[in-house]
Amino acid sequence: MPVELSNPEDVKIVTLAKATRLRTGSAQGAAVRDLDGRTYAAAPVDLVSLQLSALQLAVAMAVSSGARGLEAAAVSTDSDVAEADLAAVRDLGGPGVDVIAADARGAATAVLHT
Repeated sequence: MPVELSNPEDVKIVTLAKATRLRTGSAQGAAVRDLDGRTYAAAPVDLVSLQLSALQLAVAMAVSSGARGLEAAAVSTDSDVAEADLAAVRDLGGPGVDVIAADARGAATAVLHT
């Protein structure tokens, strides 16, 4: 059942996650919004020496850009959001940051709390 998003900024990160997933042809796309309102979008990395989910990479991009925390995160995926992904969001954002799960069409399916 779809979840209604009332915050336009949350709709934006869901759209970014969906667009990244579609552009790269990946099974996932993710986006995060930092405390300054900047957004970071990513797809998964699957190299021999490095494996990161889309959400883990989006968090890493925020950290490497100097983000001090997160307001929200979104992931477009057909599977469950992994605990490791929620932990990455919690590591930077602290407890209580919402992670919006969305399907490939960009419809929000759940809001998970870290």
